[in-house]
Amino acid sequence: MAREQLGVLNALDAAKTQWYHFTAIVIAGMGFFTDAYDLFCISLVTKLLGRIYYHVDRAPKPGTLPPNVAAAVTGVAFVGTLTGQLFFGWLGDKMGRKKVYGITLILMVVCSIASGLSFGSSPKGVMATLCFFRFWLGFGIGGDYPLSATIMSEYSNKKTRGAFIAAVFAMQGFGILGGGIVALIVSSSFDRAFKAPAYSVNAAASTVPQADYVWRIILMFGAFPAALTYYWRMKMPETARYTALIAKNAKQAAADMSKVLNVDLEAEEDKVIKLTENQANSFGLFSREFLKRHGLHLLGTTSTWFLLDIAFYSQNLFQKDIFSGIGWIPPAASMNAIHEVYKIAKAQTLIALFSTVPGYWFTVALIDIIGRFAIQLMGFFFMTVFMFALAIPYHHWTLKPNRIGFVIMYSLTFFFANFGPNSTTFVVPAEIFPARLRSTCHGISAAAGKAGAIVGAFGFLYAAQSTDPTKTDAGYPTGIGIRYSLIVLGVINFLGMLFTLLVPESKGKSLEELTGENEGEVGETELQTGPTRTVPL
Repeated sequence: MAREQLGVLNALDAAKTQWYHFTAIVIAGMGFFTDAYDLFCISLVTKLLGRIYYHVDRAPKPGTLPPNVAAAVTGVAFVGTLTGQLFFGWLGDKMGRKKVYGITLILMVVCSIASGLSFGSSPKGVMATLCFFRFWLGFGIGGDYPLSATIMSEYSNKKTRGAFIAAVFAMQGFGILGGGIVALIVSSSFDRAFKAPAYSVNAAASTVPQADYVWRIILMFGAFPAALTYYWRMKMPETARYTALIAKNAKQAAADMSKVLNVDLEAEEDKVIKLTENQANSFGLFSREFLKRHGLHLLGTTSTWFLLDIAFYSQNLFQKDIFSGIGWIPPAASMNAIHEVYKIAKAQTLIALFSTVPGYWFTVALIDIIGRFAIQLMGFFFMTVFMFALAIPYHHWTLKPNRIGFVIMYSLTFFFANFGPNSTTFVVPAEIFPARLRSTCHGISAAAGKAGAIVGAFGFLYAAQSTDPTKTDAGYPTGIGIRYSLIVLGVINFLGMLFTLLVPESKGKSLEELTGENEGEVGETELQTGPTRTVPL
């Protein structure tokens, strides 16, 4: 039997879209701008790092990072992110969303700058220092996932909650775009100021000493937008749902939200006590009751995010190899070191501008109209279709007249990733779990995603290598090639479509309605079935 909703929570659910909603989106979103910038900008500079620190005299090709170093540099931030998602997700439910939010931001800003200041007397020393700081950078980024999603979810009204959470995540698209633009500006400025011949003309002179500043500036720049939001992040009050339902402080929750909403709200202390003492609202994460109510939901959110991130991050990490394969980026030996950064950044910026960013904002516009489930299912479906359409006639796409067609198809996979599961896997875990476990469960779901990113980042560095030993990158064994890598990604996307059937629809419902937290005393049968259905009818 449903119990009457707390007045303060009802006021949040029914509130019209106001200025504080947009403030919250910007404050949380700038953290995500930094997250995406820092995670993806490394793929812009790995070729440059190879040229600077692993140059081999008289080699026919420029130096490249050894396989183990490349895997560590690109993957270590994901390991840190996974750890941070689990730790800060749990801490957000224990200490409060706001207290932990500032810690993650400071960690991200400090480690972004420190990554660019990586030092060492040898290439190994520089790479080890870089990996150390990128691990802790990832640790801070990891905390931003569950905390930003939970804060935005708990601040939003039920009518446009999906759009607000998706808008925070959509800042990731601007982060990827921002990384490309910064790399374009920095590389073009240095290329003009310090002229250098192509590697094939003069190998030693093709990498000027000043190239060492290029990658450092690119890595450090991501700290500044996030640092600017620190003051506003600290001024945000704790969410009413944490204060009332977890900290059990009805008076503080009413006072905080009265200021935010500009209305007078009554502190309903008796109602809070009844809600929090209800046995149905006291089960823990590892209880049988949680398994009955939310076990399939957690399996759905973790599995879909895991499968999505294998595909999503492997695409981003070897897209420069795809562009080389279809001729968008000239052979490395025909360019100097800094100009190669410019070419890679240009390709990534174009993809971000015309497919990645629009996909996010299509989700923002439509998520509260057609729902999370439909968008996620549709996204996985089209990603599967486009992956197979690229992979099966792969030779056709590599022919010069068809290269633009390849890029368009490849861009569409990105579009439907973002107008699809890349957005919805972030939104849904922030809505369907109880307040006392919301941040933790979002952290677990996000960590599963980063486990998928690690599989993609490490596995596809090897898998995407050519089957011809003469065409592999230095130090790498032969792989299955880009064509078969795309086929594997197509299969992964299809599995994501199947596991989406476990994810419930949360459109238009209050958080307490979804989780059953405002239910009265319930019988054994009702507890077993739970308050929400698994698949929308």
